[in-house]
Amino acid sequence: MRNMHRQVLILAGSQAIFQSISVLIMTIGGLAGALLTPDASLITVPISMASLGTVIAMFPASLWMSRAGRKTGFITGTLSGIVAAVISMMAMIQHSFMLLCFGMFFLGIYQAFAQFYRFAAGEVALPAFRTKAISLVLAGGVIAALLGPFLASRGSTLFSVAYVGSFLFMGIMASLGLLLLSRLHMPEQTGDITGQAFIRPWVKVITQPAYLVALFSGASGFGIMVLGLTATPIAMKHYGFNLPQIAAVIQLHILGRFLPSFFTGKLIDRFGVIKIMLVGILLLLAYIALVVSGVTWGFFAVALILMGIGWNFLYIGGTSLLATTYSTREKGVAQAANDMSVFIFSLICSLGAGPLLNTFGWKIMHLILLPWIICLVVPMLWLTWHQRRTQGSALK
Repeated sequence: MRNMHRQVLILAGSQAIFQSISVLIMTIGGLAGALLTPDASLITVPISMASLGTVIAMFPASLWMSRAGRKTGFITGTLSGIVAAVISMMAMIQHSFMLLCFGMFFLGIYQAFAQFYRFAAGEVALPAFRTKAISLVLAGGVIAALLGPFLASRGSTLFSVAYVGSFLFMGIMASLGLLLLSRLHMPEQTGDITGQAFIRPWVKVITQPAYLVALFSGASGFGIMVLGLTATPIAMKHYGFNLPQIAAVIQLHILGRFLPSFFTGKLIDRFGVIKIMLVGILLLLAYIALVVSGVTWGFFAVALILMGIGWNFLYIGGTSLLATTYSTREKGVAQAANDMSVFIFSLICSLGAGPLLNTFGWKIMHLILLPWIICLVVPMLWLTWHQRRTQGSALK
């Protein structure tokens, strides 16, 4: 038990470091891109390149870790983060938009490996502690809420060239992650989650009703979050807010995303995963309502907090639901297919943030999201009906 808790804490610390870097990039990535490109519609492309790197690396990362082990893969990820920081610093110094995109691509590789921290927590933990372990690892993002925007803001003016210091802090954080993960010890995986001793065809695994609902819900929540968060710094700067004010809103959003992780697992255990995910959808609808109601700092802050909590309920709920659909021997393909889908959504949304914001504006861009959010309710209600019907048939 003591070793289990120690490994979960190592993964939570690694998550905190990665999320600090991720929040740092979300705070200044679009602003850095704006300095390096004359075309306003391209300013979010560097952030999109991180998502592209994640999509491309996701399957190889998962399959390789199934053979080489989690620790080896996670260390490879942090090394990619260090490379990303160095390239991005060079991009700002040389005023190269392409080089910045290249650096962000390497950050995406780091992100691909980091997405498996929560799955590793589920593998370390005993079944009764699994949902809480996943929640605790994601709760490492609470530190990121405070540290990421601070490093982004402080580093932006550290040197004569804007944002070089921010990327320097990014490299230092990735190096700390490397040291922490060197202490990780994953147990041998002898059991499995579903109790199945054989490997099903991958198509059969990913076409299960619960798997599809978990995938669609998690990917949608992540995509909507990325779209809103990518556009927020640009929109706030348009409305006259300075970088410290923008960073404060990002901090509150990240707190909204990760602070609930301390109790989301307990809520899922008590009320059921579908109910918590439905609450997440209601919170996203409340986010849209606030966005279209005003553009003061308070409206931005409260809206981003609600969006963060909604993401948390959908993402942890989706991860918990997903973990019930595959065996240990099936996890490589099952986890990679899910997270690759999540980051395809993320890539599309981050690429679309700039053009949508420029074409429609902050408020209309969010109104366009309403049908998507409302449609999330349908598969969850269908899964509830399907599960009750299946249980009823089994009893007969």
